[in-house]
Amino acid sequence: MRTETVDITIIGGGPTGLYGLFYAGMRGVSARIIDVLPELGGQLTALYPEKDVFDVAGFPRVLAKDLARDLVTQALQFDAEVCLEERVLELNPGEEAFDLRTDEGPRPTRTVVIAGGKGAFKSRTLAVPGWDEFWKRGLTAHVKDPESFRGKRVLIVGGGDSAFDWSWALREIAGELTHIHRSNRYRAHERTVEQVEGAHDRGELALRTFHTVTEIHGTDRVEAATLQHTKTKETVRIEVDEIVALIGFVPNIGPIAEWGIELEGNAILVDSRMQTNIAGVYAAGDIATYEGKLELISTGFGEAAIAVNNAVHYLDPSAKVNPGHSTSSKAFK
Repeated sequence: MRTETVDITIIGGGPTGLYGLFYAGMRGVSARIIDVLPELGGQLTALYPEKDVFDVAGFPRVLAKDLARDLVTQALQFDAEVCLEERVLELNPGEEAFDLRTDEGPRPTRTVVIAGGKGAFKSRTLAVPGWDEFWKRGLTAHVKDPESFRGKRVLIVGGGDSAFDWSWALREIAGELTHIHRSNRYRAHERTVEQVEGAHDRGELALRTFHTVTEIHGTDRVEAATLQHTKTKETVRIEVDEIVALIGFVPNIGPIAEWGIELEGNAILVDSRMQTNIAGVYAAGDIATYEGKLELISTGFGEAAIAVNNAVHYLDPSAKVNPGHSTSSKAFK
């Protein structure tokens, strides 16, 4: 684990955080990015990877997962440190740097840019036997590599965008796919629901409404699941190799609320420089708020640039806030 002090630490690996990491590299400062999820991309990869995004400049339409991939490529070209599956716990201001602490240890930094979206996403859980026992042993709330499901018997649980996106995407990869939801009312995009229902009618997958998981079975890993009809209470046991529980995430700003940062509701109050009430600490993206705030990806990009460029000036008052044109930047020569 690298524990040297960096100039800027970005908290949050979504679009705003990734763009901030890119800007830090372009300005020639050392940086790291920390996220609680197992991969970079934030909501783009965790919640709706197969959805088209239409409101990002330069892209008439782009799949969320493709946008995330390109943002990661752009952000990591300057050899930044990446810390995944880490939860930031303490800020601890010091004379020359912040003794930032995560559940993996110290991450000292001279400045901080908080770009945590709505907060850290914690997967919702089901209070059923076998949930804790088989977590990450055939039971997951995240699809990292679709090919890992090739030829397997897969159970998808959920009625939102992620569940229907992955049901549609995995139908031709899985050997057998069952998709269940507790009712026949969904939170997913209508078009995707129609696609999955059509796949069900063609026998490409089994869509079971009014069903929930009541128990998960296995020895070393998942082998089966008991499903219960929410109305008749009848149960059925199905053999499965993988369970993907896409039942949502609970956003929470967590320990950040205890750092002495001025909040407005669950958002961080910032000024026109994206600075918080603590010198050297900035915020950008959905977690930041000010009068006239718009919660958009495109807004987050601009806020990330403002936050990082002001952090660079904070680190070195002789450095200009305005980075100038990227075409003349030394970083690309």
